[in-house]
Amino acid sequence: MSEKIACLGAGRMGRGIAVVFAYAGHRVDIIDFKDRDADGFDRLVAEVRDEIASTLAMLARIGLMQDQHIDMIANRVRVVAKGDAQIALDDSSVVFEGLPEILDLKREAFAQISGMAGPETIIASTTSTILVDDLSGSVVHPERFLNAHWLNPAFLVPLVEVSPGANTDDATTKRLIALLESVGKVPVVCAARPGYIVPRIQTLAMNEAARMVGEGVASAEDIDKAIIHGFGFRFAILGLLEFIDWGGGDILHYASRYLVGALGDERYAAPPIIAENMEAGRIGLKSGEGFYNFKDIDPEAYREKRLGDFAAALRNMGLARSPVLDG
Repeated sequence: MSEKIACLGAGRMGRGIAVVFAYAGHRVDIIDFKDRDADGFDRLVAEVRDEIASTLAMLARIGLMQDQHIDMIANRVRVVAKGDAQIALDDSSVVFEGLPEILDLKREAFAQISGMAGPETIIASTTSTILVDDLSGSVVHPERFLNAHWLNPAFLVPLVEVSPGANTDDATTKRLIALLESVGKVPVVCAARPGYIVPRIQTLAMNEAARMVGEGVASAEDIDKAIIHGFGFRFAILGLLEFIDWGGGDILHYASRYLVGALGDERYAAPPIIAENMEAGRIGLKSGEGFYNFKDIDPEAYREKRLGDFAAALRNMGLARSPVLDG
């Protein structure tokens, strides 16, 4: 069933989210939250419409839609001036806030728009840096407020990290997850902690890659080649924790100890949960339990399924080779 979506803020995130929901058949109002004169607003509307049409044209070129549908999808998006925000909020079931990462600006915006929106309207920030409970005090009916952290480009990356606050009602979280899944997204729920999931992990990985360039370990090109064809290749199929279980938590334990000693840096130390799992005999697939429980699955069938996924990824990358049958 089509729902009405509002995006608060006409920047990159608001436009990207608008494309997602318009593509999935929903009407979307992008609310410009800046004070502009009529000419300035007209220029913004033209800019937003041009970018959305350009994004949809690109999606057509890469095979995700057809050219003849661009106008129909683009016309589901409307840009609304700040003074007309009430019109957009009256019938919106969800509001996604995508304003600049300025705490006072966001608080002011939430205080205003949450008073205009109906009490059942879900209000979600998309902040990548501010915790949900630092914002919820500005929201009328904070039980319908939470964070939904999208990864750019929002119209392509499936993941959305959903972070409920202390006051968020469980029903709000479930409603938002259902909506995100209905438009092809893959939501995950995480506690309100700095960095969420992906930014926290990728910050460590990006800093380490840059550090290796600085240390002369390898060139930027070779490090990125290693990430694409090794790190990224594996973890597109196996999650990080599943990979620990696949090889065994004991391997990570000893590898971490070696790196701490060899590189003289405690940042490579394994967290306590690795030692706790080892002490309890939970080292992964070979023991039947680790971060995951493997006791009720056929381990050989599980391995073959994952290896088949790796083979499919190889074919998709153009790296699969047929065997040499002569010579």
